[in-house]
Amino acid sequence: MKKFRPQPGFVVKAYRFALDPNAVQERALHSHCGAARAAYNWAVAWIEASWWQRKAESTYGVPQEQLTEWRPWSLPALRKAFNAVKHTDPRFAAWWQDNSKEAYNTGLANAAAAFDNYARSRQGLRRGRAMGLPRFKSKRKARLSCRFTTGTIRVDADGRHVTLPRLGTLRTHEPTVKLLARVQAGTARILSATVRHERGRWFVSFQVEVKQDLARVARPQAAVGIDLGVKTLAVMADSTGEIRGLANPGHYDRARKQLRRASRVVSRRQGPDRRTGHKPSKRWEKANAARNRVHHRVANLRADALHKLTTSIAAEYGTVVVEDLNVAGMLRNRRLARRIADAGFGEIRRQLEYKTRQRHASRLVVADRWYPSSKTCSECGAVKAKLPLHVRTYECDACDLVLDRDDNAALNLAALAAAAVTGTGVAGDQDTTQVSKPRGADRKTRATARSRKATGGRAGGATLPHQRQTETRDRTQAEAPTL
Repeated sequence: MKKFRPQPGFVVKAYRFALDPNAVQERALHSHCGAARAAYNWAVAWIEASWWQRKAESTYGVPQEQLTEWRPWSLPALRKAFNAVKHTDPRFAAWWQDNSKEAYNTGLANAAAAFDNYARSRQGLRRGRAMGLPRFKSKRKARLSCRFTTGTIRVDADGRHVTLPRLGTLRTHEPTVKLLARVQAGTARILSATVRHERGRWFVSFQVEVKQDLARVARPQAAVGIDLGVKTLAVMADSTGEIRGLANPGHYDRARKQLRRASRVVSRRQGPDRRTGHKPSKRWEKANAARNRVHHRVANLRADALHKLTTSIAAEYGTVVVEDLNVAGMLRNRRLARRIADAGFGEIRRQLEYKTRQRHASRLVVADRWYPSSKTCSECGAVKAKLPLHVRTYECDACDLVLDRDDNAALNLAALAAAAVTGTGVAGDQDTTQVSKPRGADRKTRATARSRKATGGRAGGATLPHQRQTETRDRTQAEAPTL
């Protein structure tokens, strides 16, 4: 699907509201989301059928030019094929009219995007880990979601209801006055709406094109460096040298005792068994819902805390410096994975990116992943060759500076705000006029004289396996996969 680009002076924002549907409306919501899942599965099967057919024909010795043609996976092609079979296909013929056409369009659009991601990943055009073939969505595990792009999509004038195609008017759990006021003033235009079942209840999210209203930050000339951690969630050091830390709330750790108790109750009930087809008992469903409520509360508390933290940072400083952390790699550490996931490092950066850009037009600087913020002395710029994670105090070998490890890293990150123009990325060099690369930009760690002597003269910077050059993939039109 083509990405929507807002008009100059406008940005695209999302407004999400919890819903309070009645029994009839909740069945309709489940039906629409189930229709989207069924359309997605049909599209995956329809496209892959031609691939399997081509593979079978090739084993029979059929010439290449006589093989079955590839079936296209563009959204218009999938719509045309689905409309041709929905009246006769026994999987849809009896009930497809019960739902809005937008439900089926949601599933087809998701299938088209999945195949696009798979093809781009095979051609080397997509960043991130390799994408496999799209798989069928399970009725038991699939996330319930449906998107509406046409029809009657509005926020009602009473401020407590929304209207969606085929679903009618649904009551919201909270007032919609923030979005309603913008729509009535003509500074907002609703583009689409998505209903989703999440954390035990239904939500509706409106994608809205709104006029950009930038708020001035409290300290536009100040910069802050943020060092994220497990014990202390964020250590913030600004350009004036002030350092303050925020302890990790540890929402999941505080709820573990309650979760253990709830999980024991679930384990003593008759749960589902897919191998035998045994369905869960009513007592299991009740106990599982109670356990899920604990998980949902933890997720809500975490989201609330992270939003408050990022909002306060974006509203105060003109420049924010964060690290480019490899969160996926950090989660492979089985000793720290639970606490890292509970802290939400990736979510903090994501929220800062859009809040600094869309709300305050301030600057967000992302430090290079190989920048040695913890190993660099914030006073003189000397860099240690090694600094194990268990060493929590930084002791400089050159200037005898003794400082908390996280405080030292935050000071170096704050200095990076001016390093691109006037400095070296060291807190002690913020007033220098020399223009140079920030330390660590070349992905080599320089050693001080004392640490170089300890390592036998090796200054570090050896090429690591993940830094080696890889062969450039062929980016021409890639043929469909061999199944």
